[in-house]
Amino acid sequence: MIDIFQISKLLIKKKLKVLTDSERLELKEFAKENSVVKEIKIKKLVDKIDSYSEIDTEKAWKKLEAKYQEKNKKPVFRLSKKPLFKYAAAAVVTSLLAVTFLYKDKIFNKSTEIPAVVVKNDIENIKPGTDKATLTLGDGSKIALEKGTPIKTQNAHINGGEIIYKDSKQNPSKLVYNYLTIPRGGQFVIKLSDGTKVWLNSASQLKFPVAFIEGASRDVELVYGEAYFEVSKSTEHKGAHFQVYNKNQKVEVVGTEFNIKAYNDESNIYTTLVNGKVNVETGNKKLRLIPNQQLNLDLKNNTSIIKTVDANNEISWKDGVFSFKGKPLKEIMKVISRWYDVDVFFVNKNLENVQFKGSLDKKQSLEEILSIMKSTTIDSYEIKNKTLMIK
Repeated sequence: MIDIFQISKLLIKKKLKVLTDSERLELKEFAKENSVVKEIKIKKLVDKIDSYSEIDTEKAWKKLEAKYQEKNKKPVFRLSKKPLFKYAAAAVVTSLLAVTFLYKDKIFNKSTEIPAVVVKNDIENIKPGTDKATLTLGDGSKIALEKGTPIKTQNAHINGGEIIYKDSKQNPSKLVYNYLTIPRGGQFVIKLSDGTKVWLNSASQLKFPVAFIEGASRDVELVYGEAYFEVSKSTEHKGAHFQVYNKNQKVEVVGTEFNIKAYNDESNIYTTLVNGKVNVETGNKKLRLIPNQQLNLDLKNNTSIIKTVDANNEISWKDGVFSFKGKPLKEIMKVISRWYDVDVFFVNKNLENVQFKGSLDKKQSLEEILSIMKSTTIDSYEIKNKTLMIK
């Protein structure tokens, strides 16, 4: 007997343009068999489901349940009120809707319809972020940076998606500062003159000196946003410690790897230690972190909490991966907003705290990301003028 849900899954993936070669062949084989149409009685299914302009999980499920019982004289499981079953039911109904593609798709030389649950509109025009930034020099002049575009200044040059400052031997008497600003939809890597390497995430800005004064504290400022630091050891710089400032805390480093997340639109600052050791000063407190610990500084309530985390999950963004293990949708959509340069609005506020567990490739299109989430966490979405509405 033909597996209706397998066909539905293939058709959804076909519509989302994520079919593998083997799946494409499998779908073609299904299409060649006249028995497929007979088996699932596709025409009747189309007539029934085409009547819905929007998916109403409860209503759709009851109709399908009644149809099944009438034909088979058997009871089916009842739709639970629990959220988990609600999403499962939505996925089943969506899969059945997708079967309409089999009847109307080009594979049968018919026109293709887009299901009501997804209004595509501008989604195909929204691309993943790229390596891009703006470098502001000491005199105020600005240079647009992009991967593959060679740029050379008196103190730095670009190598791929990374700007590299010369190893400082000049020991300046006065510090000259540059700013590296990353827009939404961008990312960039910078190697400072002391050898410290910094990965900057979307919507971030770093203030740093062109060259450090020998023996003096090596200070930079994460003005806003998120950055991962691989710090050159203090023993290589006459014991000079490396310090990262932002408006609410100071992180003092000996030689280590750590991540700071301090966006202006968030009321929490997260400092995560990967290797080495750091001291974090905030207000009148001085806290020390060990690897796989994260300091959560709550600016709204003026509290600080240290907890154990998987540091690799927290820094996966720098390696091209979204790690959303146990994160609420509200938090996830802030990440999506910055990387794909879209505004996000929750029509259904109940979805804001629903958790999604999984890792996704940052190179995937927004459509691919949302199609994966739609199978587990969100019922539907719509995009208009670079605004993503979660329904």
